[in-house]
Amino acid sequence: MVTKFFSIKMLLILLALTALNGPAHAQERVAPRFKAVAFDYFVIFDPNSVIPEVEKAFPGKGTEFTKAWRAKQFEYGFLRSITNSHADFFKVTEDALAYTAHAMKLDLPPEKKERLLNAYLALKPWPDAAEGLRKLKASGVRIITIANFSGKMLRANAEGAGITELFDELLSTEVNGTYKPDPKAYALGMERLKLKKEDIVFAAFGGWDAYGAKSFGYTTYWVNRFNLPVEELGVQADKTSNTMGGLVDFVLGQP
Repeated sequence: MVTKFFSIKMLLILLALTALNGPAHAQERVAPRFKAVAFDYFVIFDPNSVIPEVEKAFPGKGTEFTKAWRAKQFEYGFLRSITNSHADFFKVTEDALAYTAHAMKLDLPPEKKERLLNAYLALKPWPDAAEGLRKLKASGVRIITIANFSGKMLRANAEGAGITELFDELLSTEVNGTYKPDPKAYALGMERLKLKKEDIVFAAFGGWDAYGAKSFGYTTYWVNRFNLPVEELGVQADKTSNTMGGLVDFVLGQP
């Protein structure tokens, strides 16, 4: 009886040890493939979330106006970059708004203008964005932005979404007076993170940004939210998907 009792007791101890140690070994953390991810902000925030406010201002023209406004924003950024005439991106956004209203022959009184500009300070995050950021951070990956958005725009949106603490730095290209795809804009990531180029993944929203980051030399992941075709520029991102989950798996080395 004693021998039988002793055998059962030993079996229980072994089972307990297996329960404690087995899963720990099975779930041992695998080091991420990269040390940091630098995000374009539209990978995290939906640019089309301004459409409802635009629709209120210009009924029936919300989507059309938003697309034209966004295109002019980046056109002005590119032109200012080429001509060395930098301006805060919120100012660029304001100028693009004024141009678009004029081009579409729409009235833009001051109060309407202010409401529309403020929509760019209250963008909605994509549904999978916060979870993806948390997963990266929990795995020890450092998270920054390399965005043309001004510091004011970056902070307001992060604070509004309650995700400021998930970033190591909200980095705007305004700090060195550039806009992407200027190589000096992408170089900010290496300078701020103190990491080698190969340790950083750049997460692009736009095909042009994926081209710029890849041409600079970053491993580049295109989060192609709008399922757009690849730019005909002879350079492609290392990998692409239309979700944050695909990016997270790529960075963490998961199949």
